Amino acid sequence: MGWIESIQKAIEYIEDHITDDLSIEQIAKEANASVFHFQRTFSILTNMSIGEYSRKRRLTLAAKELQDSGIKVIDIALKYGYDTPEAFAKAFRKQHGIAPSDVRKGNVSLKSYNRLTIQVTLKGVDPMKYKLIEKESFQVAGVKRTYSTAINEQNKLIPRFWEDVHADGTNDRLAAVTNGEIEGILGVCVAGKEADCSQMIDYWIAAPFQGDAPEGLDILNIPASKWAVFEVHGPMPAAMQNAWKQIFSEWFPSHSYKHAGTPEFEYYPHEDPYQPDSYSEIWIPIK
Repeated sequence: MGWIESIQKAIEYIEDHITDDLSIEQIAKEANASVFHFQRTFSILTNMSIGEYSRKRRLTLAAKELQDSGIKVIDIALKYGYDTPEAFAKAFRKQHGIAPSDVRKGNVSLKSYNRLTIQVTLKGVDPMKYKLIEKESFQVAGVKRTYSTAINEQNKLIPRFWEDVHADGTNDRLAAVTNGEIEGILGVCVAGKEADCSQMIDYWIAAPFQGDAPEGLDILNIPASKWAVFEVHGPMPAAMQNAWKQIFSEWFPSHSYKHAGTPEFEYYPHEDPYQPDSYSEIWIPIK
């Protein structure tokens, strides 16, 4: 089963159990993937987390029931996972802009999040330039922050992390200590290793470095791997975000490779990443 088909199977599972107490572990199992890589891929393809999708779908279906039935509001709230009418009303108003009780008054606007269908899109006009390389293990020195993939923190907060390391001089320091084969700054994504960290991501801003950790920096080992290295052209952050989406929606479905489950990284040469002709790369370990 291909990666897109696996994600679609997981979505069908969510829809078939939308009123149940869904477990992210069981959803990822339907896709035959780890929790981390399933959530990361899902968020790249849809721009939302699994939790967000489930919540939006439940509130969409709850609004439909309010329109089409005479079931009590409290019963609908309980059906879709809310313990109290107040909690349901707060979530409902946040999505739809009105109170649940207003739906039955008629002539109201509601926001519908429809059932997702993941499709492969092959765009010949947008070719992808990549190469496959083998590389021995190496280490990087840098700083890291931890984010929750369950609420899509990484998409919102990683750009702020980059702003901080530029503002406090860390980026310049990393550029100065680089002594590895790759010359530039890396943004490294590492999955949580413990069971209770399966929905967490460590994101490193680091430089290839051999030796003991410089003061104020930590060391991360990147294991030996076969890598798919993708060229990214254009200003940050849009070019990088678009490239990630294209890799998971077009390249992986068109090839027999799978993510190896080890750290992946973005590579930024020592140049201004915000220029229209900026060049960077995405390195993904494959098997």
